[in-house]
Amino acid sequence: MCGVRDVRDYRIHTADNRIITGGSAFNIKSESLRLGNFSHEDVITLYAQHTEETGQDFETGVVDYVFEQTGRQLWLINALGYEACFRAEGERDRSRPITMGIMLEARERLIERRDTHLDQLTNQLREPRVHKVISELLGGDIEAGITPPNEDDQLYVQDLGLIRTRPKTEIAKPIYREIIPRALTWTIQTRIPQETTWYVKEDGNLDMPKLLDNFQQFFRENSDIWLDGFHYREAGPQLLMQSFLQRIINGGGRIEREYGLGRRRTDLLIQWPLDRTQGFHGPMQRVVIELKIQRKSLEATIEEGVDQTTDYMDRVGAEEGYLIIFNRGSDIKWESLPIRNDTVGGV
Repeated sequence: MCGVRDVRDYRIHTADNRIITGGSAFNIKSESLRLGNFSHEDVITLYAQHTEETGQDFETGVVDYVFEQTGRQLWLINALGYEACFRAEGERDRSRPITMGIMLEARERLIERRDTHLDQLTNQLREPRVHKVISELLGGDIEAGITPPNEDDQLYVQDLGLIRTRPKTEIAKPIYREIIPRALTWTIQTRIPQETTWYVKEDGNLDMPKLLDNFQQFFRENSDIWLDGFHYREAGPQLLMQSFLQRIINGGGRIEREYGLGRRRTDLLIQWPLDRTQGFHGPMQRVVIELKIQRKSLEATIEEGVDQTTDYMDRVGAEEGYLIIFNRGSDIKWESLPIRNDTVGGV
């Protein structure tokens, strides 16, 4: 039901942890059965059954959104539907259709509550074999000098349902792409001394230059200590930035994330409602933040990053964009770095 295939973790090891057989001598089976993923038609049929039984419709696009977010996984499809239709008091009024806004809120509650399936996912992230595979995806690239995961580790993480390898290696489901960085940074996020109200201007917009200036100072003062606290240190700067943003944006907005192996950056889209009464159905401030690790010259990194940022802004319809570059060189002094560069900071 949770989409986990036969997991290749049955092994017999020697005292020095060498594998001496491919599996337990007692791990005997004739056949393994697994419920397959739902097709798009299956999801439509399932949600149509709710409409037939209760008379409650789903707004156009909602079922497509569920299909896309869940990666066709049965537990998630059912959990989102149940959360939207039964868990919230307002949605039990069957004369009201389930709108996209209601489903987005259901998704957020599911992530924050971390029900059994999602909680197990968080526990799996602590496993060394999982760490090696997922850290590359969070960082967006293969670190120089780092041995990539072996085939067995990658197959293991794929069997857990965390990644897919076709058409490319990436997090298996969009909802997991949101859960993973938030799960890895939740404790740190709750300890960041920042308040949403500090960054909301009189017109309701977020003051992004102020927010990013304060993050830069926060990073300067705390990064050495806080990055040591991350289990996924390879993606530490990106995760710390996301923790800082999540702490602030949780006060009324939403962050969408795109990252993956070979992207060489993390794309963040902040959506901030400007009318509290209309929420996500009304006017919206859309801000793109692109995070990059400097792996070549600063000039080349800026040139590539600006192109990537403007491309993402065009794709999501954002009018405001920022490129954040992290230099992880141990010999770099803060005094030698520009505190802010308007040409780079605002695209």
